[in-house]
Amino acid sequence: MSDIRKTIVVAVAENGVIGRDGDMPWRLSTDLKRFKAMTLGKPLVVGRKTYESFGKPLPGRPHVVISRHATIEQSDVTMARSFPEAIGIAERLARETGQIEIIIAGGGEIYAQAMALADRMCVTHVQTHVAGDTSFPSIDPAAWMVIEEIDVPAGEKDNYPTRFVVYERRSA
Repeated sequence: MSDIRKTIVVAVAENGVIGRDGDMPWRLSTDLKRFKAMTLGKPLVVGRKTYESFGKPLPGRPHVVISRHATIEQSDVTMARSFPEAIGIAERLARETGQIEIIIAGGGEIYAQAMALADRMCVTHVQTHVAGDTSFPSIDPAAWMVIEEIDVPAGEKDNYPTRFVVYERRSA
């Protein structure tokens, strides 16, 4: 059992959509500010397509990018060929920097693999249905317990209101 907490961070529409055409299908400035505050300093595990959607490494966070083929030559980016390798690298980076948590931030394939292994999920439930090509796995209430819930009205730079929910894995 690892001493490093594995946390999924995701924004998901009511119909399960998290992405469209390599980007998020909404503008949620309020949520992006929360994402930055929650992830600063912590290793960020992402797939190559998600990393490319950022345009450049997000400042203040070591990135572990998963790709079977691509190589990204950037400072603050470590490549991994598989999800298990990425988790191992991120845990090592967390220990080296005194962090107790790694963040798993997408995309769809990465989230699907992370569901069995994550300890915690921070989910922004976007209160809309949108068209998209990438989805988040359904959250099984038998496996996950809500420990915090906050309704967030749409701010002036947000397309939709949201509900921010923190889930913790139920003990076996």
